[in-house]
Amino acid sequence: MPVYNIRGVDVDFPFDAYDCQITYMDRVIESLQQGKNALLESPTGTGKTLCLLCASLAWRRTFGEFLRGGRGGGRGGGGSQQPHYGSQQPHYGSQLSGSQQPGDPVSPQEHSGCPVSQQQHSGYPVIIYASRTHSQLRQVIKELKATSYRPKMAVLGSREQMCIHSEVSKLRGRAQNNACHFLCKKRRCQHNNNVSEFMKNKPDFGSKPFDIEDLVNIGKGKSNGPCPYYISRELSKSVDILFAPYNYLIDPGNRRSLNSIPWDNAVLIFDEAHNLESICADAASFDLHPNNLTACVAEANECIKLCSAKRSTENSADKQFDPENYAILKALLMALEKKIGELVIESKELGCTKAGSYIYDFLSELNITSDTSKKLIETIDCASLLLEEGNSAETGPGAQAKATVSRLESIRDILDIIFRGGGQDHAKYYRFHVNESQQTSGDALKVLGKSSRTLSWWCFNPGLAMEEFLKLGVRSIILTSGTLSPLDSLAMELNLEFPVRLENPHVISPDQIWVGVVPVGPSGQALNSSYRTRETIQYKQELGTAIVNFARIVPDGLLVFFPSYSMMDKCVEFWKTRNHSNSASENTIWQRICKHKQPVIEPRQSSNFPSAIEDYAAKLRDSSISGAIFFAVCRGKVSEGLDFADRAGRAVIVTGMPFATPTDPKVRLKREYLDKQGTPSKNIKMLTGNEWYLQQAARAVNQAVGRVIRHRHDYGAIIYCDERFAWPSYQSQMSYWLRPYIKVAFVYCLTTMLFAGNFTLVIFFLQCYSKYGEVVQGLTRFFRDKATSDPLKLKQTDCNDCIAPVTNKSIPEENLSDLAANAQNEYPQITLSVNSTMKSNFMKLAQITPANRSTLATKHNSSSTSQLFSEDQLSRDTKVVDMTDDVAIHGHLKEHTFKSLGLKKAKLMDRSKDAAGLDDVSSKLPQNIESRALASYQGEGSTPQSKKSTIEKACGKNEGTCEKSEGQESNSGTAFLKLAREMLSGAEYREFVEYMKALKLKTMHIKDSLEEIAKLFSSPGRLPLLEGFRVFVPKSHLPLYEQLLRKYSVCSTS
Repeated sequence: MPVYNIRGVDVDFPFDAYDCQITYMDRVIESLQQGKNALLESPTGTGKTLCLLCASLAWRRTFGEFLRGGRGGGRGGGGSQQPHYGSQQPHYGSQLSGSQQPGDPVSPQEHSGCPVSQQQHSGYPVIIYASRTHSQLRQVIKELKATSYRPKMAVLGSREQMCIHSEVSKLRGRAQNNACHFLCKKRRCQHNNNVSEFMKNKPDFGSKPFDIEDLVNIGKGKSNGPCPYYISRELSKSVDILFAPYNYLIDPGNRRSLNSIPWDNAVLIFDEAHNLESICADAASFDLHPNNLTACVAEANECIKLCSAKRSTENSADKQFDPENYAILKALLMALEKKIGELVIESKELGCTKAGSYIYDFLSELNITSDTSKKLIETIDCASLLLEEGNSAETGPGAQAKATVSRLESIRDILDIIFRGGGQDHAKYYRFHVNESQQTSGDALKVLGKSSRTLSWWCFNPGLAMEEFLKLGVRSIILTSGTLSPLDSLAMELNLEFPVRLENPHVISPDQIWVGVVPVGPSGQALNSSYRTRETIQYKQELGTAIVNFARIVPDGLLVFFPSYSMMDKCVEFWKTRNHSNSASENTIWQRICKHKQPVIEPRQSSNFPSAIEDYAAKLRDSSISGAIFFAVCRGKVSEGLDFADRAGRAVIVTGMPFATPTDPKVRLKREYLDKQGTPSKNIKMLTGNEWYLQQAARAVNQAVGRVIRHRHDYGAIIYCDERFAWPSYQSQMSYWLRPYIKVAFVYCLTTMLFAGNFTLVIFFLQCYSKYGEVVQGLTRFFRDKATSDPLKLKQTDCNDCIAPVTNKSIPEENLSDLAANAQNEYPQITLSVNSTMKSNFMKLAQITPANRSTLATKHNSSSTSQLFSEDQLSRDTKVVDMTDDVAIHGHLKEHTFKSLGLKKAKLMDRSKDAAGLDDVSSKLPQNIESRALASYQGEGSTPQSKKSTIEKACGKNEGTCEKSEGQESNSGTAFLKLAREMLSGAEYREFVEYMKALKLKTMHIKDSLEEIAKLFSSPGRLPLLEGFRVFVPKSHLPLYEQLLRKYSVCSTS
C-alpha cells in the first residue's frame, strides 16, 4: 500500500495516487496544519472523498493514536509522528457544556457508573464531516472502510431513520421528536433505557466503520435492543471523526443539541458544498404563511382546552398547565395575523418591503421583544409536549399525528431567528417583506374572507452561519465539491477568507469526453432559450429536431435538462402535437424521439420520483430498444446526487440557462442587496447582483452536466444547446475541468461594450460550432470511436495511448504567419481565463497509468481490491522512493521506479519545474512528497521514458539540433509545435502562442516578439526549441535571431 509523505505527514492511500489526488491531499493538509479555510473543487470520479478522508485522518493521527483501541492506520505508530502545526499552535477546549434541551432524556452516562470526565474527548482535534443527505454519508463511510484508517467514529441521523420503537417509529417530523421526548422523560422507552448497558459492554464500539443501517440492525437484533439514535448521540461525545448531515451543523437548534462536541479546534468539512450558501441563507430565514399562522392559533386554543380539562380532573397547580399562558399566546398570534393584514401593499407584484430592522418595531407593537420572547418560547415548548400528550391519550401513540400538531414549533424557530443572541446587529443582512399569498383551492386550512398574506424575513448574508462556527473556535472549514466554481463569488457570499484553494483537472483523457456548444439547430435557426424566443414555434421545433438527431446518435442513456418544469412541459406538449415544418415525415417530433429512445419525464412530486428512476433503469435494461431519454430540470431531483455512470448517461443536453425568475421578490431583493453593499475597496472585490444572478444559474448547469463522466473509465458527451453558452461571460462560469475540452471553431467576433460611458472594443473567440452538421459529424465520430474499444480494456491500456493528436494539419509555408495560425489551432483555448498551469497538470495526468481501484474502477475489481486490506498486509515493510529530490533545485526531470499494487506497472513521472512553475503552488506537486510501496508485491515498475529522450527522438540529435529531412514530419510546423508542447509547461506554451499571434496580427514589434520567444526557449534543456525555431524566422530577421541564439544558447545548455 503506497504511503505519501505530504508536508511531513505520512498519508496511507489504498491505491497508487493520481497526480491531482496528491495535489488535493496537499491542499487539505495545508489547510489543517495552518488552521486556514479551504475551497477545493475536484470533479466527480477523481477520488475526492477518499483523498479527503485519508489526508484529514493522517493529519489527525500526528497528534496521537485514534481513540478507544483504533489501530491508527495500516502502519501503526501513529504517535511516532510529531504534530505539524505550521505557524499556529493548537488550542483545545476541555470544558463542555452539559445543558440539555427541554424534554431531552437523562443521559445514559448518568447511569453507566462511569464518570463523565472519563468519557469526554481526549483533547485532540475532532473532524466533523458533513454532507447534504444520509445517502451521501453512507457512501462516505463506505469509502472509509476501503482505507486502512480506523478512527473512533459516530454518525448522526434523525429519529426518522433510526427510531425502532414500535409506535414512535410510525410518526414523522416534530410529532415523532415530541413523542420520543415524552417517553424518554417518563423512562417508558426500553430501547433508550438499554443504551447505557450497551455502551458499558461495548467500550470500543465505533472503532470500526459503521453506518446508520448497522446501528438499526443492532437495535433490532434482539427484543428491546438499545436505541440506535441515542447510541449515536453517546458515541459523538468521544470520537475522532463525526459524520452528520448539514442541518445538524447549520441549524442553531440542532447544533445546540450537540453540546458534547468540543467545537474548539475542531475541523469542519462540508462535502458536496455547491449549494451551501443557499442552505445557510434559508436556515437563517423564514416565511410565515397564513395557513400556518391559522393552524398555530388553533393549536393554542387546543392547549387552553387541554389545560382546563387537566386542571379540573387532576387539580394540578403546575404552571405548565396554566390555561392563561396559552390564552395569551393565542391572543398574540391573532394580533399578529391582524397586523400583517393591516400593512399597506402598494403593488401586488412588489409587495411591502422594508429594512430588516423593521421587524423589531413591528413586533414591539405586540409587546414581543427579546425579553418577552424567552417566555413565549418556554410556553411553546410546553405546548408542544402538552399537545403530544393529549394526542396520544385520545388516539394512542401509534396513530398518525393531527395535521396541526407542532405547527407552534415554527413560531419558536422564528423567534429564535429574530432574537438570536439577544441582539439586533444581524438585521442589517435581512429584508422584511410581505406579499399576497397564492393559496390554492386544495388548501385545507384556507379561511375565506381573511387576508392571505405571507410575512417573510429573508437573510441575504449566508456568512452568518459561518460566523457562528468562528465564534465556536473551529480550526479550519473545508468546503469541497465537484462544482464550486466560481470560487471567488462563493467566498464572498460566505463572508469568509479562504486562503487555500484548488480547482482540479479531471483524470480522464481527452478522447473520453466530447463537449460542444450548439448555437443553431438543423435548419440554421438560432437555439436561444431566453424569454424573447423560448415561446416561439421556431425555437421549439428546432430544439425538438436537434434532440431527435442526438437521440439517434447517442447510445444508451441520454439526459436532457431544461431550465424549468414549465419550459419542459411546454416543449413536450408541443412536440407531441407538431412535426418539423421541413420534415417530410408525418410523425410528430415526440414520435420521432420515441423511435430512438424511450422517454421518461422527471415528475414534480417527490413521491413519484423513485418510480421514474426505476422506469428509466428498466428501459435501459431492455435490449429490444436502443436506450432511454430522461427529460429533467436543472436544480431538480435528477440533477442532484444521482450517479448516471456508464450506460446510464452517455450524454447530457442542456437546453438553456436556468435563470431564476427576475421578478420573484426574493431574487429581486437579493440583487438589490448585493448592489447596495457599497463601492468595493481596492483590496476587496464585491459581488454584484448581476454576477450573483448569472453564477447561480451557472452552478445549476455545472451540477447537471456532472451527471456524466462518473469515474476514471467512463466516457460521454456534454451538449450545450443554447448560443449563449458560447459567450465568454458564460464560459467563464463553467466548471474548470470542462473548459479544456470544449470543441472550438475559431471565429473572430467584434463586440462593443459600454464601460462607464466609454466604448471599448473587445475581441473574443466564439467557442462553438458554426454549423449544426459539424456537431452531428463530431458526435457520430466520437461515439463510433468509443464503440470500437471495450471500456473494460481501457484500463489495461496506458492513458497516453488514448490521447488523440490535437491536429493533423501541416504548415505549407515555413514562415511566422503560418506557424502562428497553426499554433492557434493547436491550442485553441488560449482565450479562456483559466489557470494555465492546471491545464499543464491535466496533460500530465493523461500520461499516468490508471491505478486507482476504488469507486474509480469497475465492480469486477472489488474482490481483488479487498484482499489488499488484510491485517498482516497493513504492517508490511515499505520501500521509500523519493519523487521530488533535486527536482526543484536543478530543474531536471528524474526517472523513478515504483512498485505497483495492481496487476499493471505504474509509471510515475515528475514535472519539470521552472521558476514560474515553482511560484505557482497549484501547478506542481508538493516538494516533500515521498512515494512508498509495499515491497512484498512482485514486479518492479518500468522506468518511464523521460521528456529528454522524447525530445531527442523528435529532433534526431542528442545535442538538440533538429534535422531537416525532406518529407519528414520534423520539417513541418506541426512537428515543432508538438515538440514545443512537450518541452514547455501549459502556461509557457500559452505564452508562446500569444507571441505567435502577436506576430501574425502585427500587434507587437517583431524584434520584441523574437526576444520574448528566445527567452522562453532559453531554459535549461530547451536548446532544440531555440535552434529549431530559426527555420521559421523570415530571412530579413535572421541576423537578429542569430544574435539572440548566441545570447541565450549558453543558458539553454546549462
